[in-house]
Amino acid sequence: MAEEVTHAEAGLAELSERVCACRACPRLVEWRESVAADPPRRYRGERYWARPVPGFGDPEARIAIVGLAPAAHGANRTGRMFTGDRSGDWLYAALHRAGLATQPTSRHRGDGLELRGAYVTAVVRCAPPANKPAPDERDRCLPYLARELALLERARVIVCLGQFAWDGALRALRELGHVARPKPRFAHGAEAAVGDYALVGSYHPSQQNTFTGKLTEPMFDAVFSRARELAA
Repeated sequence: MAEEVTHAEAGLAELSERVCACRACPRLVEWRESVAADPPRRYRGERYWARPVPGFGDPEARIAIVGLAPAAHGANRTGRMFTGDRSGDWLYAALHRAGLATQPTSRHRGDGLELRGAYVTAVVRCAPPANKPAPDERDRCLPYLARELALLERARVIVCLGQFAWDGALRALRELGHVARPKPRFAHGAEAAVGDYALVGSYHPSQQNTFTGKLTEPMFDAVFSRARELAA
């Protein structure tokens, strides 16, 4: 007997189709496709995703993890958030240590990875030049994040990877009617109650932060340990 598809699963599947077909930001469309057409030597011969990247994870997740945007040769190549680059290596290893991922690595969409109790997404869905989306590009993408959070009916903890994700999550929650005043400030380990949600801040696991020691594995693990406590 086939398993019944839940409201969240159906809604997220429909949303993913809409995300993948989006061409609302001409600059980002041109960039993501030009990067795919002329990849670095180590990725020559690979077929790039080169489209907006949908969220990924457990439809019944209690924890949503929000990043900035796909990396040009990471998720823009693989089609899965935080997959195929060093930031993703850090994130999925930490999720595995926290019991939220079935394996510590993510190489491509069909590698068997499953998330349990967690869902990974981003504020912007296309890889931006220099990892810097423009404000209007962020704003055009925000309804996707707001819709995801609405569909993730059990998620009440949002882990924000970096200042951009923190700000984007606050904006998306505002669209859902959840407002915090005064606006909570981002910091690593910061927590904020926003309506029915708890935000937890973390430095982004970019090489700029992990190679310099600004973000260490114990620091990252503490964020997800706290997120699990709040979700429980």
